[in-house]
Amino acid sequence: MSISVQPLPGTVADPLYPDSDGEPVGETEYHFVALWHVYGALAHWYRRREDVHVAGNMLLYYEKGNPSAVRGPDIMVSKGVRGKHPRRSFRIWEECTVPTVILEITSAKTRAEDQGPKPLVYADIGVKEYFMFDTQGEYLHPRLQGFQLIKGKYVSLPADESGRIFSRELGLVLVADNFLLRLVDPATGKALPTEDEYIEQIARAKRAARKAKSEAAEAKREAVAAKRAEDAAKRDEAKAKQAADTARGEAESQRRRAAELEAELARLRAKLPSENPE
Repeated sequence: MSISVQPLPGTVADPLYPDSDGEPVGETEYHFVALWHVYGALAHWYRRREDVHVAGNMLLYYEKGNPSAVRGPDIMVSKGVRGKHPRRSFRIWEECTVPTVILEITSAKTRAEDQGPKPLVYADIGVKEYFMFDTQGEYLHPRLQGFQLIKGKYVSLPADESGRIFSRELGLVLVADNFLLRLVDPATGKALPTEDEYIEQIARAKRAARKAKSEAAEAKREAVAAKRAEDAAKRDEAKAKQAADTARGEAESQRRRAAELEAELARLRAKLPSENPE
């Protein structure tokens, strides 16, 4: 009996649904760095969640049999997926779920779609939250905007006085920081590290641990040397005390011997005949 093994979602090449739209990226370095930063931070944030997939610059096919029903979000966070393995593309009929959060890094090339057709499609397929971020503040005002899907339509998410927006789906606060979009953990108030930053944190921790271990070993060596010196001093003190005790014993012995000799001399003198002068 043969057992059919279903391939993992997004892993099988299908000519009907190409892995690339053939369009060059052609964006500024600001756009690329901001995108890579958000992708790395979210990938690290969900690193222990096997049911959450974070995609960057991947094609999203949302209608089976219709290859033209496709978009290319900058960032997709999809919950309820079957594994976080690498994918060729995201096809919602294979995944049996739709992206939960989509984030677009707006540019001159994409601003029209980011504010028009894309959110209409994302709302129609049920993406719960949609964000747009303009690295330079050239096209969006404010340059960070968020939306929540309510009854099939996107409603603006409120921003605080600093322009920060809380994402309920991510459980994170989105913050425009220069040309980067930072993701802040509200529990700690700290921005999430990217994978590169996390690796550097681990490297710093390892260096600190090695330094602490080296300093502890040096302190131990110094303590051993100090103990040896203390023991040597105690031995020298014991030897000096023993020598002093020996010297005192010898002096006392000599004193007693001298006393004995003096007594013997007196006894002998007593036995001598006395001298009577005539």
